[in-house]
Amino acid sequence: MGGGHDLEAIKQLKARYFRLMDTKDWDGLRDVFTSDVAIDMSAEGGGVTHTFSDFLPFLQNAIGGVTTVHHGHMPEITLTSESQATGIWAMEDMLWWPENGPLRHMHGYGHYHETYRRTPDGWRIASMTLTRLHRLLEP
Repeated sequence: MGGGHDLEAIKQLKARYFRLMDTKDWDGLRDVFTSDVAIDMSAEGGGVTHTFSDFLPFLQNAIGGVTTVHHGHMPEITLTSESQATGIWAMEDMLWWPENGPLRHMHGYGHYHETYRRTPDGWRIASMTLTRLHRLLEP
């Protein structure tokens, strides 16, 4: 299997995911996923979707008007074949709502559990589940 180059490509992919989400670049964000991506945001009230187009309305509603900062740490990535991999990322996120939002601030901690697939355009996220360990809420 590809080894170091593939691991670095997957790390770059996840870094791009965080940057595009925080800058609200929805078109760019679409390109980090496979066309049949399964995204499980049940812990966030979003359920499970099977395409980015199905996921996007939830994402825009949840954070479209919110200032966000997401960090991914300490990836555990395993190449399972020439074209597939799994990964777990420790994550931390901070969200600030505009005045009169449902909250003022949230600081969260958890993990992204993912699978990746190599496509003709490079590595893409094929499935993603967010789990939470803790949330600090400021009403």
